[in-house]
Parts: sequence; C-alpha cells; structure tokens
Amino acid sequence: MNRFKCVALLLILGIGYQTYGQNLPFGFPDTERTKISLNQGWKFHLGGPNENNYEIDVDDSDWETVNIPHTLALTSLTLDDLNDEKTQLVFHRNVGWYRKNIRVDDSNKKVFLEFEGAHQVTDLWINGIHVGQHAVGGYTPFHFDVSDAIKRGQENQVTILVDNRRNETIPPDPGPFDYVKFSGLYRDLYLVETAPVHVTFNWESLSSGVNITTPTIDPINKNATIDIKTSVKNEENKKINSELVTRVIDKEGIVVLKLVDESPILPGQEYQFNQIGSLEDDVEFWNIENPYLYRVNSVVKVDGKEVDFVENKIGLRKFELDSKRGFMLNDKPIELIGANRHQQYPYIGDAVPNSLHYKDMLQFKEYGFNIMRTAHYPQDDALIQACDELGILVYEEAPTWISMSQDELWWNNLDQAARTMIRNHRNHPSIVMWGAGVNHRGYVPRVHNATKQEDPIRLTASQGSRWTGWQSSGLTDINANMLYGPFIWDRSEPMFAMEGRSGPKAVAEHKRDSLMVGLISWTAHAYYTFHPAHSKANDKRDRTRSGMMTIFRYPRPSLEWYKAEMNKKPFVRIKEDWNEDTNEVTVFSNGNEVELSINGKLVDRKKTGKDTIYDGLDHPPFHFKNLAYSPGKLTAKAYFENGGSRETSIQTAEKPKTILLTIDSKGRQFTADGSDIILAYATVVDKHGTPVKDAENLISFSINGDATIVGDGSDINANPMFTEYGVAPALIRAGTTPGNITVFAKSKGLKSAKATITSVAHSNNEIQKNALPIYDFKRERVDLGASDQLLQFGWNAWNGSDEKDNSYGLKSFKGATLKLIRESSDGVHRWLGEMNVIGKYGYAYGDGIISIDKEGVDLVLENLPQGTYKLTTWHHAPRSNSDSMDPNKEKLKSLTIHELPYEKRIIVSSEAFEGDKQVEVEVTEGKEMQWELPGKGVFTFVSDGKEPTVINFNGKGNKGVWLNALELSEWKN
Repeated sequence: MNRFKCVALLLILGIGYQTYGQNLPFGFPDTERTKISLNQGWKFHLGGPNENNYEIDVDDSDWETVNIPHTLALTSLTLDDLNDEKTQLVFHRNVGWYRKNIRVDDSNKKVFLEFEGAHQVTDLWINGIHVGQHAVGGYTPFHFDVSDAIKRGQENQVTILVDNRRNETIPPDPGPFDYVKFSGLYRDLYLVETAPVHVTFNWESLSSGVNITTPTIDPINKNATIDIKTSVKNEENKKINSELVTRVIDKEGIVVLKLVDESPILPGQEYQFNQIGSLEDDVEFWNIENPYLYRVNSVVKVDGKEVDFVENKIGLRKFELDSKRGFMLNDKPIELIGANRHQQYPYIGDAVPNSLHYKDMLQFKEYGFNIMRTAHYPQDDALIQACDELGILVYEEAPTWISMSQDELWWNNLDQAARTMIRNHRNHPSIVMWGAGVNHRGYVPRVHNATKQEDPIRLTASQGSRWTGWQSSGLTDINANMLYGPFIWDRSEPMFAMEGRSGPKAVAEHKRDSLMVGLISWTAHAYYTFHPAHSKANDKRDRTRSGMMTIFRYPRPSLEWYKAEMNKKPFVRIKEDWNEDTNEVTVFSNGNEVELSINGKLVDRKKTGKDTIYDGLDHPPFHFKNLAYSPGKLTAKAYFENGGSRETSIQTAEKPKTILLTIDSKGRQFTADGSDIILAYATVVDKHGTPVKDAENLISFSINGDATIVGDGSDINANPMFTEYGVAPALIRAGTTPGNITVFAKSKGLKSAKATITSVAHSNNEIQKNALPIYDFKRERVDLGASDQLLQFGWNAWNGSDEKDNSYGLKSFKGATLKLIRESSDGVHRWLGEMNVIGKYGYAYGDGIISIDKEGVDLVLENLPQGTYKLTTWHHAPRSNSDSMDPNKEKLKSLTIHELPYEKRIIVSSEAFEGDKQVEVEVTEGKEMQWELPGKGVFTFVSDGKEPTVINFNGKGNKGVWLNALELSEWKN
C-alpha cells in the first residue's frame, strides 16, 4: 500500500490510537522536533576569502540568488581548458559566501544547522557573530548548535563561508588524486529544532544518536534479534524522568516490536538507552532481490509527554566472508558484481540533487549490479538510501586516494572522517564493508582499528594495488585489490577486486574462481580528472575519463551484456551497428541459442559459446563472424529453456532526418524546488527512426515553463550540445513553480522535437513529507489447554475444563471476554494439556481443546470496543514425541483425548467477518512441526461495540474440531 492510500485510509480509523498533529499521518509522533530544508533562496558571492562578508550591514543586493546543492562555478567537459595537475592546484580552489535570513520561533527549543556536506572548510556566522568552523573535510556531515546565537522570534542573518582552497591537513588534500574535488555548499542543509531533551546526532560521539545492530539473523528458522542503543541528552537545568518508546514497524505500518524503558537523566547528561528484542513471526529479510525495510521509530517522553523522536530504516540481513564459499548473504553465496561510482555530474560537479543519486542506483539495478563502491569518499545520504531501497550492497570508504601524509592533524582528520562516515551510515543495511586503508596503499592499522571500534560487525577492506606493492589483507577482513592485469596472489585467502576491468571476459575470470569473491569494475560513469595520461586528457571537446556509461549516464554499447548475465528477465540485444564496415556481430542474450538473420534470411544459429575466456559465465556473448554485409535489417532471435523466444532488430542507418527527444523520468518525479535536475536526450535518427550513431550535429535546447537548461548562456559548451552515439544530452533544472515544462530540441537540417514533463510541488518540511503511518495495535495471544499446559513467551493461558462452557478475561482489552460455547446439549469439550510437539510455538499448538458437536463450537467475543479486529487461530491435532525422560509420560499412558477423530478441514463462519462470511481452514497433525506450519486461520471482523461477536468453528462431518491457540489484535479497515 502506498503512502497516499495509507494516509487516506487512516483518516477514518480510530481504534486505540491518538491522532498526532494536524498535518501528520495517523499514529506518527508529533513532537517538538522539526526539520526544515534550507536549500532555497541563498545569496551567493564568489571569492574574497579575506572579506568581511559576515558583517550584518554588508550590501548583498548584487549577489547571485542560488539554491542548494550548489557549486562555486559550472564546469565544462574540458575542465574549463585548464592544464591543472592531479594535486588540483588551481581548479575550483576558491571560496564562496552564502547568506540567508531565517526565522526561529520564540521558544526554549534547541536549534541546529545540519550540513550533509560542504567543500571543504566551513565557517558559520549568525547575525555577524562567528559560531564555529568545521575543518575535518568536505565529504561527511556536521552540525552547529546555534541555540545561543539566534534571536528568537526574529529574523536572523546566516552567513556561511565554504573554503575549497588546498589544505595540507585535510584529506584527500594535499593530493594527488585521480578525480576532481569540486566545491560549494553541495549537499542538503537543514534547520533542526528539538526539545531540550532530545536524541543526539549520530556523529557527535561513539555512543551518540541511534545505533541499531542485529546480533541474530536466522534465515533458516526465520527470526531476528534487534539491538537498539539510543542516546538522549538532557539540556534542561534540572533532572528529568524520561521514557524511550521504540517501535519496529513493518512495510504496512504495523508495529511488530515495541520496547519501552525509563530512566532519570541528570542536567547536561547524555544517557544511552539499551533496548533489545526479537521477531519470530512473518520476518522479512533484506536481500538484493527483496530489499525489505523495517522502520525503527524512537520516541522520547518526559513526564509522559512526547517531546522528541527520530526514525531509521533497517534491513534484517546477515553477511560473512567465507574462505570456501565466498561472500554470503543470508547464508547464500553471491558473486559480487558491480561498479565504482563517483558522485560528480557534468557541469554541476558534486552539486547533485537527491533524485540523481537515486537514478544512478536505479540504473545499477537495471543492469543487475549488486554492489557499488563509493570511490573514493563518503557519498550522499540519498545514495545510500537508494541502495537500501533497491537492494544494492555498498562498499564505502573515507576520503583518500594515494597520498599518506606525515602530518598528525591530517591523520586525525582522516580518522574523524572515517568515524563520522560510519556513525552517519551505520544503520543502513546496504553497507556491508568499509574501506580501511588508503587507496592503492593497502590497509592502514589506524583506520581499521577506528572502523572496528565504531562498527565491529561490518567487514573492512584493505584497498591495495600492484603499483604500491602487493599486500595481503593484513589486519582487514578482505583482501581488496585493484586487478587490472597480472597480479601476485598466494591463494591463502579470498581475493576481492575493489577495482578492475569490466565486461564478460573480466567478469568470467572472477566468476570461475571460487576464491575470487567479486569484481567492482572501474568505473560506472565517465568522470572528471586531471590525470595527464588518459586517452582523452587533451580532447578539445570532452576530457572525461573511463566509464561504462558517459558522464551523462548514457550507456555505452558493451554495458548491455550485463542485462543478459545478471538478470533473469529474457533478454537479447545486438551490440554493433549494421553498416558497410560491419562483418562481425556480437549478440548479448540469456537464451540458450541465438539465430541471426539479414533481411529475413537466416544466416547462422549458435548455441551458448564455449570459448574458454568465458568460462564461469552463465550467459557469454554470441559471436557471429565473417558476415556478408547487405544494407537493411539485421535480426537476432533468442530461444530460451522454457520454449519461449525473443528477438531484436537493428537497421542500417541512412541520412540524419529528425530528432527524437526523451526525458528520463523513469522511476522518479521532477520536483519544483529550484535545484532538482532531470536529463533529456536528443537522438538523431533517419527517416525510419534508426539512430544515426556517427551524426555530428549540434543540438540546441530550449524550455517553455519554469525550468532552465543547465549551462545555458554560459561559456561551457552545454547548449548547443554535441552528440555521442548519436545522442545529445542536456540537464534540465527545475524552477520553483510546479506545472508543465516543455523541452525543445533543434538542429540545422533536422526536424525539431519536443517533450513535456510535469514538475510537482515541493515541501521543505522534511518530517511531514517523509512521515508514514504507525499502527500500534493492541494484541493478545491466548494459549488454550488443560491446567498442565506449558505456557511460554508472552502467551496467556486459558485453562479450560471438560464439559463446561469456559470463559477467558482478556488482559489487553479490559472488560472483554472470550467464551467457548457448545452449540447443542449433546456436544462435548475435551481440554488437552501439554503434548511436547516440536516446532515453533509447539507449546501453543501442542495442546488445546477438541470440541465434538454436529453444530460445531462458538467462540463468542463480548464487550469488545467498536472497531475492526484481526483474529488468528491455530488448528493442529497434536501427537506426542515423549520419551523415557519426559516427566509427563505417566499421564500419556492413559491419555486418549488426542486419539479422538477430528475434522481435517474446518469451516469458520461469522456474520461479522469482512469479505467472505465463511472460510475453510486446513487442520494439521503431527509431533514434529519443525519445518511445517500448523493449520492457521486469519480473519478480519468488525465489532459494533454492543452485541457479542460470534464465530463458529465446524466441520463437514461430526468429528472433533481442534482449536489450540488464538491471537486477537486491533486492525485497520
């Protein structure tokens, strides 16, 4: 159920809940915490590091108005034609001033400015008064406490200076590094207000914030244990009595685990609550196919009043590196195949909106990648969240490249950057390993030790390469190396290619060797670099390097093979173009056979290739050689194991005729927040619609609506734009007014094109727009049986007596009762005690009541409050597995109740049921139910709050009806 349906649904519910807040979904905590995006409407001034632009009376009327994410300057694809070096002496080595007025209500709340990241030293002034400086680095989050600096109930002037000049003490400076460290206030910025008693930020200390671990994940028995540590700080001037209520919530919004603890907290004290609980029922595990996420909602109460809350998403998964079976996820081996990812985009550098971080990972998923490495620095929260949601594993590392400074402050900053990275992202299920070295140089004991102190659970990787001498994993858990050619390896431990080549030959080498646990190819996208020796270092049009896709995220032809190898969906694609220079064709498919036809005439048919360079692959490429070219249509038809087939065709391209324009809106919205960006692609095609890959047209873009072309009017060659693979890309930046936006593309000699997208309204209230409902239902579990039944684990006993109409007073629903009533005077009840059935909840369905009555037995629920309820019932015919050690064996010698004939299927009926008024439930039998589930019925019914609810259990014959246990819960419509 999506969020909007949930919200609409919840408006009509009223079972056991309080509605929190006028504009928040039902059940979501409305506390003093607010989180407001400050991304819009900043005044910006470039340069002037020694200017006093923090002073209140500085005239900023001629400053540029910008939105965050923001880079100090747009960048051409040729790096502005600079001949800088890998230490980046000049490029973007500047400062930027940002000013904005904010208003804070008159209250005693704590006030913070939270930065997700800024390049790279950040100073903050409030009303001309310096609040502080963050000088750890540009890739990790930080915050300033401005509670004492702001004037409450008034406008406050916020001034920020971001300084991206070279700094010998801040990694990855002083360099060199094979990427560009861009500039600006390039990640999201928030105004956060909390009560004086509040949950701290994760990165404040080793024990701050919320730290969630899962000490037990058991995919076999389907259970999990969740350990939650939550730090609450009391910034009142008195001791307070606090309570922490933590709810684990499933995808439907239902609370599946509730933990409550109380503690006094002294003035100024940060107290850590430690809570632990387990899930046994309907547990969903997170994996790459089903990335199921639970929410952990933590609410702080003071004297019974809710004052603060935070919410995290978690996935229940286990992973390990096995020396024989490789990387294991939930006890199953998987081959780690993916790509490295730089966060930069064309023109805007690192100033990437959240939507594009998500789109990058959506593309990863499209090609079947299951792992991503954040080369070579911590990346945006939105990227990690996308990996959580899509099921992509993450290897994240602190900001370094190849240099190792001897400056102690440099090492302190690297240490702190690594710790902050871990604290910030430690609750994300997608992250399974941390880089614990310096890139190329191999493992670093200090980084490994800091990582293990912060996170003892995840794996650490060594980050070595042959250019600095081969190393083993050393202290780290994974021998992670750059594998681009011959390498030295004694096979004493598994090898993991944190970097390497891409394509079928490279992947095959890793998949055929059980000790090579995976390959993260270099690199997903072309990227900016001042590396002097790469093939495009002196290109006059585009100096970006490498990439399985262009820097505009347009896939290169060879990338399509991954869809055949990594995905299960039937697939076939021809790699090459069909022209007079083509005499060999490569077909990518996950079929068993492929036939190739030219203009409808069969040329060849091949089975899966047997070339030894592809040993290890499931679906190697099909190579068709020595083809006689004939202009027209080339068709590849693939045949699959299930008997199905699929075909694809390419056509000989003729002269360029027209433009096809598409906007890449798949899987996303376009938000009118002034900073969101979406990509448009203009493809040059012939009169048949065939892309003309060698077209050299310049495409000019224009906009009708509230949006702009990034780089339009700037001297960075963004508009008009050249074509690559016959495609000219453009970045479209949203304005602030939602509505229809039409993009036009034209070029001399070609028919123009247009495409339209509708932008949606933006909300800067982060809590409201991300709020999801919480159903914290009352529930009660009742175990039926004779007085000698064995009761365990949160169940309540209903001890019944033979031949009586027995009743039970519910504990969670005060005043309500359950009754079992015989329908006729000749009916009988027999209550059975413990029978020692093996299995989950065997103590519950190893005893119970068997009722023999031609009219069945009625379960009557009296005095239930008005509302909707869910009833779960268990139906099992127990058979004992007792042996000579069983203390109940004497009872079992004379026990005959379990031998009574019983109905194999039960008909459960009630006029109160929603939907079908009559449901059949299968009854199970046995003494060993370790791997089988007992018979179970689940029913939703409505109580009017007045009349008793009657539910009848009967069979088609006149045999006994088993009822062992039941659970009653409030429910939703």
